[in-house]
Amino acid sequence: MKTSRIKIQRLSKFLFSEWDNSIPGYSLYKLKLSLQVKSLFMFEKNFKLHKEDRALLLILYCYFIQDQNAGAIIGLDINKGLLISGPVGCGKTTLMNLLPSSNWNKIKYEIIPIRNIVNDFNEAGFEVLEKYKDTQDYCFDDLGLEPTGCHNTKDCNVMEEILLSRYDLFKTKNVKTYITTNLNVEELEARYGSQFTSSLDEMFNIISFAKSSKDKRI
Repeated sequence: MKTSRIKIQRLSKFLFSEWDNSIPGYSLYKLKLSLQVKSLFMFEKNFKLHKEDRALLLILYCYFIQDQNAGAIIGLDINKGLLISGPVGCGKTTLMNLLPSSNWNKIKYEIIPIRNIVNDFNEAGFEVLEKYKDTQDYCFDDLGLEPTGCHNTKDCNVMEEILLSRYDLFKTKNVKTYITTNLNVEELEARYGSQFTSSLDEMFNIISFAKSSKDKRI
């Protein structure tokens, strides 16, 4: 299955020259410094951003300040959620924790480790699924690492059920969903079915760290 991606080359040509320089009192350096300082307060550890992360960082900045004009140029739809994929340690979860804490951010969501959702399902059953049918925006962290749910001997692909419900909410009420995952699109389809992956482009901006992305945990 082919999915669209944010146009990194277009971003480099436009944002790096015009948009980045047009924000009064703000620069990529200040953005990186702000995130690194916040990581020390939130996690008591440093978070290193590398030169090759510049494009992705600006994409996320553009999204979190909801810059519709810049988004249209680079293929970023601020009315959709985010699906951020990449290898372990590339910074997906940390960025999704840090960016909403910034004073220029316009996006709010509750970030939930998916293993916690499955554990709750195993204990309480199908009523857990109902929680995620509300209109709150959620960020589901580490999609694909969770085990199959099982309650009273009944197996359930918990996240497949939740994600299909979230798609319906997106279509009817524009409720956004955010996801971090180590899986690529083909692996997501094998795990959650073609019905979910067929909705990816409609529901998410898909942002991928390179497989060679450096570990940002110091």
